Amino acid sequence: MADTSERPAPPARRKAGRHRGEGQWAAGHFTPLNGNEQTKKDDDGLNVRTRIETIYAHRGFGSIDGADLRGRMRWWGLYTQRRPGISGGKTAVLEPEELDDEYFMLRVRIDGGRLTTRQLRVIGEVSQEFARGTADITDRQNVQFHWIRIEDVPEIWRRLEGVGLSTTEACGDTPRVIMGSPVAGIAADEIIDGTPAVEEIHRRVVGNPAYSNLPRKFKTAVSGSPLLDVAHEINDVAFVGVVHPEHGPGFDVWVGGGLSTNPRIGVRLGAWVPLEDVADVHEGVVSIFRDHGYRRLRNRARLKYLLADWGPERFRQVLEDEYLLRRLADGPAPEKPVHQWRDHVGVHRQQDGNHYVGFAPRVGRVDGATLSKIADLAEAHGSQRVRTTAEQKMLVLDVPGDRVDSLVEGLEALDLTARPSVFRRGTMACTGIEFCKLAIVETKGRGSWLIDELERRLPEFDQPVTINLNGCPNSCARIQVADIGLKGQLVTDASGEQVEGYQVHLGGSLGLEPGFGRKVRGLKVTAEELPDYIERVLRAYDAQRADGERFAQWAARADESDLK
Repeated sequence: MADTSERPAPPARRKAGRHRGEGQWAAGHFTPLNGNEQTKKDDDGLNVRTRIETIYAHRGFGSIDGADLRGRMRWWGLYTQRRPGISGGKTAVLEPEELDDEYFMLRVRIDGGRLTTRQLRVIGEVSQEFARGTADITDRQNVQFHWIRIEDVPEIWRRLEGVGLSTTEACGDTPRVIMGSPVAGIAADEIIDGTPAVEEIHRRVVGNPAYSNLPRKFKTAVSGSPLLDVAHEINDVAFVGVVHPEHGPGFDVWVGGGLSTNPRIGVRLGAWVPLEDVADVHEGVVSIFRDHGYRRLRNRARLKYLLADWGPERFRQVLEDEYLLRRLADGPAPEKPVHQWRDHVGVHRQQDGNHYVGFAPRVGRVDGATLSKIADLAEAHGSQRVRTTAEQKMLVLDVPGDRVDSLVEGLEALDLTARPSVFRRGTMACTGIEFCKLAIVETKGRGSWLIDELERRLPEFDQPVTINLNGCPNSCARIQVADIGLKGQLVTDASGEQVEGYQVHLGGSLGLEPGFGRKVRGLKVTAEELPDYIERVLRAYDAQRADGERFAQWAARADESDLK
């Protein structure tokens, strides 16, 4: 939806009527206007845990109430996964119960990407014992298991919670995981450590019934890194480290970002917030979403639509006047990062003289045994802290300088390289058709194959390029803001057969110059053609680029013939 903040306001009567049917609680519209809203009104999603522990885990999958199965269980990180053997062409035509397998994806929320080696080892053990070894790292710093049986969920919770981990509100219409800089508190170039804010936000909102019935999901990011390493531009609310000329280090506030089928870059409120006030402002923004968010249509129930209608000036005024009851200080925008990579891969010196080592799993896919080995390696090299990133990567913190090389070698032996190729470093993929009920095509295996092919074909290519594969239009893998974004769909091949393929988005980016990728008219590529197509485009870029010209800049000016 276009930003209407600069358009003249319509007459008051028309404006009042415009949102009469949007289901906003603040307007007195408490009658549920769709099935999802009715389910939430019937019973808070947080309450389903008791039924899981006392009924469903004992009586099995067949005993689960439908509203719990496809609704409230998400409040505890549980989604039914896709039944094996269902083709992408059936995704949109089958009923939910036809797509459901009798197993679950279970998402572990990892706020700030922060893990101890003990926690990582427990995740690895749960993966091996209950999830057939699965343990994917997401681009929101979480870990996802698959093949989870409802009978095992209480024991999994017991083990996770025993080391301070949780699946509470990892999914559902709730405050999702709080993204944070994976180098918070240790980076030599850090503007401000956002860790206390992440912890206080978590304490206030996660599992709190006051915020457990939002119009839809609500995504938060906090980072004091100059690399802007939490994709703040596409979160519902984000706090970005800046230095105020009078007040010193604090945070710039962004609201209303999001992707999916109607992408929107978040906007600045122009407000500077000190560390101790971040949780207050966060609570105010999530409360605005709860009270004023649109609840009539699910596809308009994100904060970005409210922000588009209100504009940042009105949003800030409502936040200050009705929720904070005080004025916020005006403040500066964050500076553009000097590096395109924001994943912290490689060896870097910490503030304390130790080092952190960032490494790249293939498209976020790991397994429980590997996670346990990472924990062992970290501890053997003097570390008890690891981190996940917003780019499906991992870090080991606190490594003494004389043990860095040994750690890097140990990681390499696990196919976890701290010196990845451009393609290994820059390729991300969502879950895809293997497990996801919304997916149309396969992604994880194809992404790994694509990395191998491009490394073989373009061994000398060294320009930063991101390649994001998504199994459906919903953009869990952020296709619109990748250099090369691949949106899964069925396409017709040369012989006239329907096969898996991708719509291509070119030249999207975050950070330096945030914007959405260019769609080339009529360009769709079959899965088998991907390496040929990407090789052709990257060779054209390498031949035509000016000195220092990024792929996104080139793609914006390139002839369509060079992009096909």
